[in-house]
Amino acid sequence: MTLIEALMAVAIFAMGIGGFTLLFSKTWQMNAYTFEMGQSSMAVSQGMNNMVDYIRRVRQGDDGAYPVQSVSGNELTIFCDYNKDSITERLHFYKSGTDIFMGVTVPNSTMPKTYPAGDQKIITIASRIVNNSSTPIFYYYNKDYPVDTINNPLTGSIDVSVVRLIKIFLQINIDPNHAPDNINMQNFVEMRNLNDYDHLK
Repeated sequence: MTLIEALMAVAIFAMGIGGFTLLFSKTWQMNAYTFEMGQSSMAVSQGMNNMVDYIRRVRQGDDGAYPVQSVSGNELTIFCDYNKDSITERLHFYKSGTDIFMGVTVPNSTMPKTYPAGDQKIITIASRIVNNSSTPIFYYYNKDYPVDTINNPLTGSIDVSVVRLIKIFLQINIDPNHAPDNINMQNFVEMRNLNDYDHLK
């Protein structure tokens, strides 16, 4: 074997090793990404299930306030005994950065009871959420849905007293700059106790 042939063989071998290393690296990164996305999706699913449970169990505030205080595309404030301690907390769901938080406020023990301004405790509900301004987290529907799809979901300035159904829509991505596809997760939740308000009308 001549020197040129030996050099050619070494070059071909080096190219083969380089290609194999690159393939192995890409495969490792893809597997790691898939595993991390799976873990994030499971965590978000658990957080969404908690939100659904809290929203489903809305009830009148301990100060007599209506069960739903305020609604918007990326914020929702309700009253619920979320930890089942017989005290109705005010729950404030909102997105900040790529996290969804739940602010919890407990009513004062004075009579009549009142709720302090602002959130007293902050709990992280979900992370790696990449919804943008054109993709809200919350969508609101009145009692005529799904028959009435023209006026639903509700838009503009929403009257909280007509909201009966809420859709939660979350987009998950651990690295939106390098992963083009988001994982979408959604759930519809009916606020059971608000059916009583329909009967009173």
